[in-house]
Amino acid sequence: MKKVLCIIYLALLAFPMSAQRVLSLDSCRALAIANNKELLISQEKINAAHYQKKAAFTNYLPKLSATGGYMRNQKEFSLLSDAQKGALGSVGTQVSGAMQSGIQGLLTQHPELIQNPQFMALLQALGSADIATPLNNLGNALVDAFRTDTRNMYGGALTLTQPLYMGGKIRAYNKITRYAEELARQQHNSGMQDVILSTDQAYWQVVSLANKKRLAESYLQLLQKLDGDMQKMIAEGVATKADGLSVKVKVNEAEMTMTKVDDGLSLARMLLCQLCGLDLSSPITLADEQEEDLPLSSIAANGIDLEQVYSLRPEVRSLELAAEIYKQKVNVERSAYMPSIALMGNYIATNPSVFNSFEKKFKGMWNVGVVVSMPIWHWGEGIYKVKAAKAEARIARYQLEEAKEKIELQVSQSAFKVREATKKLAMAEKNLEKANENLRYANLGFEEGVIPASNVLEAHTAWLSAQSEKIDAQIDVKLTEIYLKKATGVLQ
Repeated sequence: MKKVLCIIYLALLAFPMSAQRVLSLDSCRALAIANNKELLISQEKINAAHYQKKAAFTNYLPKLSATGGYMRNQKEFSLLSDAQKGALGSVGTQVSGAMQSGIQGLLTQHPELIQNPQFMALLQALGSADIATPLNNLGNALVDAFRTDTRNMYGGALTLTQPLYMGGKIRAYNKITRYAEELARQQHNSGMQDVILSTDQAYWQVVSLANKKRLAESYLQLLQKLDGDMQKMIAEGVATKADGLSVKVKVNEAEMTMTKVDDGLSLARMLLCQLCGLDLSSPITLADEQEEDLPLSSIAANGIDLEQVYSLRPEVRSLELAAEIYKQKVNVERSAYMPSIALMGNYIATNPSVFNSFEKKFKGMWNVGVVVSMPIWHWGEGIYKVKAAKAEARIARYQLEEAKEKIELQVSQSAFKVREATKKLAMAEKNLEKANENLRYANLGFEEGVIPASNVLEAHTAWLSAQSEKIDAQIDVKLTEIYLKKATGVLQ
């Protein structure tokens, strides 16, 4: 049905607006569906729900993220204390002083060594050698080697995370998003049925007023003919002026009725144009305006299968999906106090690096592990949330049961109104036959002069009432059939 409506709409767009003189019911539906902003919004909601479902599925898959940073520190980290740095920087001087003190002590304890020329030559060689400078340089080199230079720090990491068990949260979210997408589709279908219902109501209202306008024109012509005959009879002295005045009053009333019907028809056309997305002043004509007897479809108002109705009504399906969503929300809340297990993999790089002492280079390493998180005590927060979610799930089920009861009543009432409207139409057709016959006899009697003008006016009034009742009965049958289709979920 949607494809057919779209084809009709595209066909209408292929012609200029000035050529859109005659619109059928299907073309009005197609225009209304294509131009209704609420339906366009609901279609975008379907698209949003579809992408949310795709996003939820990605929670099953591993995720890779990168992190980088820079930090400027006021001071650098030091592995050596100031005293240790000073000691290493003067290690040569300390060694040289210790050697001199040791030699003096040795000579004091063993003065006989002074008489040994070889020993004195060794002492002279040691005294002339510069031991302090290279040792001091070595100590300073060690101090520089222990510098961390952490005033400018850079770091980066690549992290791979694969969920293993999240307490059922991921599965529940995927089900929720799947139900949400279907719920958006059902709401779109429900909105489409509402648009079709409003369009059909406006369409048949225009048809009804167009027929009543044609009826008012015919009635006015009859009265004008009667007024002309009455003036001739008054001139011949057969009728009185009072009879003529009573006819003129009826003519004036018919002209006022004609004006009201014409105004009502204009407003009804404007409403239909607004629903179809057309300019309010568009000169449209409906295909069923010229039909004397509207075609009536045979819709079964008895033996309706309620289970099939429940399966077709988008409202019922929407409430069923809402109940499923709340059921999954219980699982989501329950997963909050279940253990979570994930596989983690990282590659971390820093500058300065510490893998080969402290170097001003980017170096890194990888690691793999398993992360387990288990809530222990939260004062019963998770239990309360689960109970609240269960209460919401029960509310959704109660709403579903209540909706089914109301739909059953709505279907019964709609079927009763269809049968009642059909009976009223049959009675209206019989009354119209009698009114036509009565009017024919009244006109013949008036022309022969055996029936007064008051009786003729009564016959005209009865004929007008019967014609109007037939039109109302036909439109009522059409509308009640539409309401029954809407109640049974087959309106499309």
